Amino acid sequence: MKYAILITTLVALPTASLAQSGRAGADVEALVKLGPRVAGTPVMAKASDYLEAEYRKAGYTTQIQTFTYSRFEDLGSSLTAGKSKITGLPLSGSVAGKVDAPLVVVPNVGRPEDFARVDVKGAIAVVQRGEIRFSEKVQNASTAGAVAVAIVNDRSGELAASLGGGVSKIPVLALSREQGSALLQSSQTTQPATLHVNTRQRQVTGRNVVAHLPSVAKPQILLGAHYDSVPGAPGANDNASGTAVVLEIARRISKTPLANQTWFVAFDGEEDGLHGSKAFVQTAQPQFISSLKAMLNFDMVGVNSSLRVSGTPQLTARAKAAQSGLSTSESYSGSDHASFAAAKVPVLFFHRGREPNYHTPNDKQVDSNLLDETVSVGLEIVEQLL
Repeated sequence: MKYAILITTLVALPTASLAQSGRAGADVEALVKLGPRVAGTPVMAKASDYLEAEYRKAGYTTQIQTFTYSRFEDLGSSLTAGKSKITGLPLSGSVAGKVDAPLVVVPNVGRPEDFARVDVKGAIAVVQRGEIRFSEKVQNASTAGAVAVAIVNDRSGELAASLGGGVSKIPVLALSREQGSALLQSSQTTQPATLHVNTRQRQVTGRNVVAHLPSVAKPQILLGAHYDSVPGAPGANDNASGTAVVLEIARRISKTPLANQTWFVAFDGEEDGLHGSKAFVQTAQPQFISSLKAMLNFDMVGVNSSLRVSGTPQLTARAKAAQSGLSTSESYSGSDHASFAAAKVPVLFFHRGREPNYHTPNDKQVDSNLLDETVSVGLEIVEQLL
């Protein structure tokens, strides 16, 4: 009965603060102008300063939560086949190493049945990106006896990616479509090759931006998004878009009862393996985590038309009931909600799927209308949950 009374009160609130023109597009532009937001770089200090200032303008108190981790860095990796040397990017989580072995092209995308069609024992396996996770491709290759893997991008540009927090037993190198497509189109006969993954680990300090009203110590809902990007990418869609949506929701509810039950976090280090959200969950008091009704995560919500939601089945069903036009998809572990789900917090993940500029220098623009739509959907679901 208290729940019904609360919902009635919230619905009866004046709508001016919840329907004002959004600033999310301007926030994305401001973050993109700073350049690629790579964890541990001076740009991240500027980005966190911007976010802190905007949250404070909206009436919130802010803190910077710092954390350290070891980051995987490329020192110059390549694949040499015949007389051609192709530069590539090792997948984060790949072991370092230099392998001289025959090169074998695996048909399709590297499922077990694809490896069954060729002999990759003691060879460097070449597979195409797509359809299954990188970690699955590598595991399938290792199981089939390959000593290294080269993954060719299925779209234009370099492929900066990770194994999802895992560590491979064999070197793994990503090649651009432009440089790697010739390998895929070659005959299935083997050829001698050398794959060199040249990497190091470096200590990095990340910066989570935490915002809430001064009186709110134990929120019921936490809204989050990562604000770091991969090297070379300005990160408009991935993920200034989600960062801006969370900030705009915070602005719109700042003078309503909803703000008395909500925290907002811009996570750092997501692109290196969800380090910011992991640090937040690991350092939070158990009572804080157990009191959360939901963690709502926004990642890549400024490009593509269909807004999708996934996560805890009960919350996904409630989100669909609140917004009948929402698409649903299977939840996956590649964003910050996964850190909360691992701590038994119910989660909702808002996203619009990958697009051609993902993890490239061309990730510079988003559709402001899509940001505003995501803000509206997020607001309605927050109201329903509270």
